[in-house]
Amino acid sequence: MSTQNTGPLGADGKANNLDAYWMPFTANRQFKANPRMVVGADGMYFKLSDGRELMDGIAGLWCCNAGHNRPRIVEAIQKQAAELDYSPAFQMGHAKQFELASRLARMMPGDLNKIFFTNSGSESVETALKMAIAYHRARGEGHRTRLIGREKGYHGVNFGGMSVGGMPANRKMFGSLVTGVDHMRHTHGIEENRFSRGEPAHGVELADDLERLCDLHDPSTIAAVIVEPLAGSAGVIAPPVGYLKRLREICDRHGILLIFDEVITGFGRLGTPFAANYFDVIPDITTTAKALANGVIPMGAVFVQDKIYDAFMQGPENMVEFFHGYTFSGNPMACAAALGTLDTYEEDGLLTRGAELGGYWEDAVHSLRDLPNIIDLRNMGLIAGIELEPRPGAPTARAFDAFLKAYEAGLLIRTTGDTIALSPPLIIEKTHIDFAFETLRGIIKSLD
Repeated sequence: MSTQNTGPLGADGKANNLDAYWMPFTANRQFKANPRMVVGADGMYFKLSDGRELMDGIAGLWCCNAGHNRPRIVEAIQKQAAELDYSPAFQMGHAKQFELASRLARMMPGDLNKIFFTNSGSESVETALKMAIAYHRARGEGHRTRLIGREKGYHGVNFGGMSVGGMPANRKMFGSLVTGVDHMRHTHGIEENRFSRGEPAHGVELADDLERLCDLHDPSTIAAVIVEPLAGSAGVIAPPVGYLKRLREICDRHGILLIFDEVITGFGRLGTPFAANYFDVIPDITTTAKALANGVIPMGAVFVQDKIYDAFMQGPENMVEFFHGYTFSGNPMACAAALGTLDTYEEDGLLTRGAELGGYWEDAVHSLRDLPNIIDLRNMGLIAGIELEPRPGAPTARAFDAFLKAYEAGLLIRTTGDTIALSPPLIIEKTHIDFAFETLRGIIKSLD
């Protein structure tokens, strides 16, 4: 059934019909019955069509780490649009691609020195999975084709990412997905870890579930393991102490590549440039997107160790080494936005700001522990998960009510299942933290 709801005036002065646009990851009918329209943004705030301000508690969608309307980024885009709007992505290049890749390589720990540009986290994951399988084939181990993900993992919405991902609602409508994929157990719901501050103490042994899959499939058939260092979309699930180090050790023992999906954790979210810094674990491949260009223009990047790149650089020099890429890989406008973003991060010290404010943020998160219907609180860096008891027979309803009430109170939050997720711009101040958690305290107390 079509809706005939109308929104703000269009460029022709006539009302826009809301019917044409099929919105992603949105309850379309609920939204179109009562639209929430954004008309501007600056700093920590969105401006709404009704004139109100909405404090951004989720950095847009985990991506606007530098806040909104940042001068360096705006200027970089404006200048680039007048200079070079597009350059062919295949067999041609432009200076900003190489400048950006060089700067990114210097930021990443270890030998993750080669950068492949994409347009989103989903594309970064697809690229990484293809690289992993092709890498083994280039080395003469073409039998390594199996991919291992993790239950409750989120790796985007393309078929490869859905297949290694482990969120049932994202998978159940789309058939058998990619074959040759298996999943490790997740690390959520360990009773002793409830209300942990930072890394939970229990569950390191769950990394050994990878050994179970090696026994089941034969490790010589496994190309790669992909995990989020901290699972964001599943509800902010931090890894147990030592878990990622143990995964690294098992992968090394069996010749399996380890992929970190840092689409959410990359660029300062945990108080370090990347989660690899935070946990002192170097993967073979890292996927990024979101905050790379501060959410301003779609862009992603895949970081690979030198050994992976070098394995492809064989054969005649005039031959394409890796048959993969996108029309907009390394787009000039996106590169300019990313360079402006990196300048902003550096000038404002944002990549380590989460460490500076982490203690204050953590105390604010756990100040909610006494409230009704809260069954767990989780935090790390400038990220938090507030897990609510589901209503009997109505999962997700209580959290969605919290989302609507927060919106009316001037705070943007994100809900995933019955968990409230917070990941504010890294420019946040203590006064913003106070407002967010005072607002949430009142809202959670009011939920039935």
